[in-house]
Amino acid sequence: MKKWFSLFAFVLLGFFATADSIPAVQPIIEDLLEEELDTTSQKIERKIKKAEKIDSSKTYKVYKFNVMDEIGPSIWRQMRQAFEAADKFQADVFLIHMNTYGGMVLHADSMRTKILNAPYPVYVFVDNNAASAGALISIACDSIYMRKGGSIGAATVVNQDGEKAPDKYQSYMRSKMRATAEAQGRDPRIAEAMVDESVYIKGIIDSTKILTFTSTEAIKYGYCEGMAENVPEVLKQAGINHYEIEEYEPSAVENIIGFFVNPAISGVLIMIIVFGIYFELQTPGIGFPILAATIAAALYFLPLYLQGLADNWEIIIFLLGIFLLALEIFVIPGFGVAGIGGILLILTGLTLSLIQNDGFNFDLSGSEVIARAILTVLLSLTLGGIVAFFVGKRFIEGQLFGKLVLSAVLQDSNQEGRPSAKETHKQLVGHTGIAFTILRPSGKIEIDNEIYDATALTGYIEKGEQVKVVKYEATQLFVTKVG
Repeated sequence: MKKWFSLFAFVLLGFFATADSIPAVQPIIEDLLEEELDTTSQKIERKIKKAEKIDSSKTYKVYKFNVMDEIGPSIWRQMRQAFEAADKFQADVFLIHMNTYGGMVLHADSMRTKILNAPYPVYVFVDNNAASAGALISIACDSIYMRKGGSIGAATVVNQDGEKAPDKYQSYMRSKMRATAEAQGRDPRIAEAMVDESVYIKGIIDSTKILTFTSTEAIKYGYCEGMAENVPEVLKQAGINHYEIEEYEPSAVENIIGFFVNPAISGVLIMIIVFGIYFELQTPGIGFPILAATIAAALYFLPLYLQGLADNWEIIIFLLGIFLLALEIFVIPGFGVAGIGGILLILTGLTLSLIQNDGFNFDLSGSEVIARAILTVLLSLTLGGIVAFFVGKRFIEGQLFGKLVLSAVLQDSNQEGRPSAKETHKQLVGHTGIAFTILRPSGKIEIDNEIYDATALTGYIEKGEQVKVVKYEATQLFVTKVG
């Protein structure tokens, strides 16, 4: 691209440049050409290094990376970290230990590109399975070794229900498999046959089945360099007799992310979000219920975002839903469009974050996955609402909650003998006033021209209605409607 841009710059220079402008433009063109030459030089250097014959007497530095799970954002993120660690280790060889049934094509393609551009040879040891996306990654490697009884292929793109995806995804995968095989000097027709059942190769595959090789067949047709039972045997077959090996270990952060993307944990976090919002509405100004809900929301969305499931717009939908719901509760009287819209947006944001989708295209998700995500969210919200309703009131009014509240109302209003805020509020029991705002159930009341926070004991109380203070517990005034 830069080379063509440089040529275009020369043409423009020929047409429009004056004698004065040439010195100013020339350094830019020279820099572009130099950068292009540097990139080409690096590519040539990389190919030479990869093509170097193994010296059986040399001690090689081998960096090992395991791919034992479904291909996805976490594996791709870990591979980037592994290559960075291999560079610091000054590795001579990068070895992938693989046993996978596939995964997400997008991240498999990123891994394929990383392998093809690696500055040192990349070997893969297929320890039983290199299916689908795993086949694409394996074919990108410079050398493939397989365990006896292993298999490689079956790279048709499917959704999360195992159903074949539309042809546009198959076409993309076919082209990637062909290009990868060509880059490593393998037969591209064989790679394409691993995706498309219509490909016919005489003596290898008929035109009705997807191609999958056993280890013996892979060796026969140039898709495997040899069979091995373990990593030392792989290195021995590669001609590496002396080596120092270092293995990638996932960080604590990676393990934490893996823990929080568990559907059961996601459900618990949704329940905590419901608890926090409910308790904050019951006791406005306390602070830590809404803080708990905020932390739970962060722990819900962040791991899903890093996993590539939650997109920016899905998180924005959730936040917009929270905003509309808060607007309905605190600003707009009654319960109407804003409240219903807020609830729907919250449900949508939570659900879509659990699904692999491209906007509103769910071809790669499948009905079963979508149904499971909806069920997880609805069940968690329902359970959270039920528990909050039946347990919340008792918890809020209990002494334990009162002890946890760090509020200024528990302190003396001044140091000169005036009654404390707590005593003042207790004295209001039995007094009547008016609802200064709507109480849903929390809000503000006015008694003797003073404004106080209060909570309706039952139901909602409209603004301007007469109220009576019936009790004071856990730093809260509780009121009922008069008449």
